[in-house]
Amino acid sequence: MEQITREELVRKIEAAREKLNQSINERKEYDEILKNSVYLDSLIEQYIVAGY
Repeated sequence: MEQITREELVRKIEAAREKLNQSINERKEYDEILKNSVYLDSLIEQYIVAGY
């Protein structure tokens, strides 16, 4: 897995959180909300594993 900087990872987490919130607020299909949630979880996991 490619190592990315803490700042880049935080930006990705913030963008993914916004996308998830938007999909919830717009009442998108369950599958899309789930996909966004899983992606955000994977970014948070990367952050934790990296020890930031």
